[in-house]
Amino acid sequence: MSDFDIIRQRAEQRKGGADALKAFLPAMPDRDALRALPDDRILSQMTRRIFYSGFVHKVIDNKWPGFEEAFDGFDPAALNIAPHEYWHDLTSDNRIVKNGAKIMSVRANAAFVRELAKEAESAGAFFADWPREDHIGLLDMLSKRGNRLGGATGQYFLRGIGRDGFIMTSDVLACLRDAGIPLSASGTGKKDQQLIQQTFNRWARETGLPLAYLSRMCGLSIDAPEK
Repeated sequence: MSDFDIIRQRAEQRKGGADALKAFLPAMPDRDALRALPDDRILSQMTRRIFYSGFVHKVIDNKWPGFEEAFDGFDPAALNIAPHEYWHDLTSDNRIVKNGAKIMSVRANAAFVRELAKEAESAGAFFADWPREDHIGLLDMLSKRGNRLGGATGQYFLRGIGRDGFIMTSDVLACLRDAGIPLSASGTGKKDQQLIQQTFNRWARETGLPLAYLSRMCGLSIDAPEK
């Protein structure tokens, strides 16, 4: 029995069996669907995840139709040429959450999405074609080239657009440590990230499961110690 078989069985026991566990898993990643995702939906998901950070998600969800309207459907081309006055007016727009720094992140990320689309057929194609075995590299790219897309925001953004990958929650890190992976106390260093990627790559080869499933099962199999 491989170490992930043990993890999966523990997750099944904690969630009421194999069939019950399936209800907790994310949607099966669909590379073709991601490739076909329009650039405006990529930018919309980026923005939603950025605004989720620090706010109650339900508040953002309830206002989201207003976000779509205020940001012109998140069309990167239109937003890329919007004048300064447009962005200034958004800071007092009641249709959205009036956070100046996050509003301006939309402007920066509109340009970012356009850059990705120029490098591939579309931003969706860019994300779909990035090697699954280098998810850490993709997260690093988001952090460096995107605006406010580092850490958990970038991880959940990729999950939101259907990109296959893992999310490094405290429970997932606890699962990896329990499996004998020698992570540091923080679990966030470069060596840690390499070990995490190598472990998930190995589990994917052994099980044939997507990284998203492996990550979710791992997190459901154990609770991180309380600090």
